[in-house]
Amino acid sequence: MSRIARLSDVLINKIAAGEVVERPASVVKELVENSIDAGSSTIRIELEGGGVDRIIVSDDGHGMGRVDAVACLERHATSKLREMDDLFHIDSMGFRGEAIPAIASVSRFTLHTADANSEVGTRVSVEGGGPPEVEDAPPRTGTVISVEDLFFNVPARRKFLRRGDTELKHAEEAVVRLALANPEVGFFASHEGGTLFSSAACPDDPRERIAAALGSTSHPHLFPVEERRLGVAVTGFAASPEFTFNNARGLYTFVNRRYIRDRGLIGTIQRAYQDFLAAGRQPVVVLHIDVDPRAVDVNVHPQKQEVRFADARGVQEAVTAALSRMLRAAPWLGSGVEGATPQAGQPMDAAHYAHAVERFLTRAQEAAWGAPLPTAMDAPGLPGMPPSMGQGGHPGALPFAAALGQAPAFGQAQPQLNEAPPPGYFGALRPLGMLGGRFHVCEGPGGTLVVMDPHAALERARLTGYLRALESSKSPPAPTLFGTTLELPVPAAKSLVEGREALSRLGFDVEPFGGTTVALKTVPPGLEGADARALLEALARALPPKGAQLDTVTLAEALRVMACHAARQAGAVPLSDAQFRALLGELDRADFHPTCSHGTVVVLEMPLLELERRAR
Repeated sequence: MSRIARLSDVLINKIAAGEVVERPASVVKELVENSIDAGSSTIRIELEGGGVDRIIVSDDGHGMGRVDAVACLERHATSKLREMDDLFHIDSMGFRGEAIPAIASVSRFTLHTADANSEVGTRVSVEGGGPPEVEDAPPRTGTVISVEDLFFNVPARRKFLRRGDTELKHAEEAVVRLALANPEVGFFASHEGGTLFSSAACPDDPRERIAAALGSTSHPHLFPVEERRLGVAVTGFAASPEFTFNNARGLYTFVNRRYIRDRGLIGTIQRAYQDFLAAGRQPVVVLHIDVDPRAVDVNVHPQKQEVRFADARGVQEAVTAALSRMLRAAPWLGSGVEGATPQAGQPMDAAHYAHAVERFLTRAQEAAWGAPLPTAMDAPGLPGMPPSMGQGGHPGALPFAAALGQAPAFGQAQPQLNEAPPPGYFGALRPLGMLGGRFHVCEGPGGTLVVMDPHAALERARLTGYLRALESSKSPPAPTLFGTTLELPVPAAKSLVEGREALSRLGFDVEPFGGTTVALKTVPPGLEGADARALLEALARALPPKGAQLDTVTLAEALRVMACHAARQAGAVPLSDAQFRALLGELDRADFHPTCSHGTVVVLEMPLLELERRAR
């Protein structure tokens, strides 16, 4: 008797399901990709139980006749490959013919479809890989596929699934990736009646799709990137360095419209931004890389999230060039043209003004003494100014403090250097006036010239206040009554509802108000007049994971967000002399060790002897 036997088709499909169908998100991905290949203009995804109980994907694509509807359930039956050469010229999402039979083998599967102008539709039902049941159905436009009780007949696989909310997050991310890759298609996803993702087709402005995925506040920060070389085209959008995340969730790369996660590409993007971002921050970039299908192998991974380029170095160089051009132009500062000035009657943007002034001083000093002016402690806190701007006056320059061996400004909190000012330093300053309507100029102890950024100073003082309130009372600071309702992006609303305990610890009372609307009832002191929408969306990104211990460590990023928005509100109008002196007193009592979102308080401090030397 032979010891080797041919496996049954049912068992073969279950083995294939282990490679193709990892979790509900895998089902969503495969079914939606088929809908895209079918030429759909609108795709709807309905989930129940995190996608484990039910997944329904409906589209308005070209549909199928009865013969094709039955044939698609056979393994390796596909409309996308015919000959060997087709495997090396793949321009569709699916091509192996494995997904549908694999999914049907581990679920209760139903397909309802009809081809164009058909008077009778087709419904095909399969339970756990059994024989298909085919029946007539009402004609319809496109296809609807229902997948219920995923892995019901493979309990060993089902028990390895995560909790429902975890599986739901993976499914939602699968929808976001496909939506970002196909802005000309409308995507609408829901979970048990609640909206997960909603975005109409937006072929003319893909930034709308990115904003739907990453939050509406991202839209004004997005700038186009483009680089075209022989055989490679890089297009997409990258956010200015002032809009970042604390992880890489805002990095999306697509090759011929297929989402991939290539370490080389991710590293290339991060290196392009490394001189512009604060430590621990990650850029937001959505890049589309189009290459000749023959120059990329997409058949190297069951999930199709890895590819192999014929010229990987050439692709990485094109990505670097595209991002570097945008970053060097610094469009978020206004004009990206060197030496450009605003037209008559138009006020110059504050960040662009400061950048131009520092550039002028640097050039003048280099011409006179052959060395740059030793200003240049960071001046973040300028609206629209990235963290590295102001260090040498242009992106990518070394900070003057590092170049001259000079201690950083108070507030940078570098442990081995000058973390905090001497006791009573700020109270001893003598205010002299304002510079450019933006900075406070003071005379410091011993005859020093001190220029202070009021936003960063306010932020430092507010952060200290919020930290001490949290540490001393172990309870939220006394809240201030506040009443408003806001409709937020789905990810933000979801994060806020899940993080209600953390928000309460910080002094916020946020309640769900139906759909993606939340009610904000109370806020901590100092945030009464803040922009509620911008504040909540920023907090949504900064809250610790659900279930994390709530202390000053896990809430640090949220506290920084609160301090920044409180400072923005307090500094909306210039400080009076009395208010500025009160702020100086607060700074003398402030803790300079925790980092702020905008870290520096003293922008420039120059000794009198240095001024006299330069005046000779």
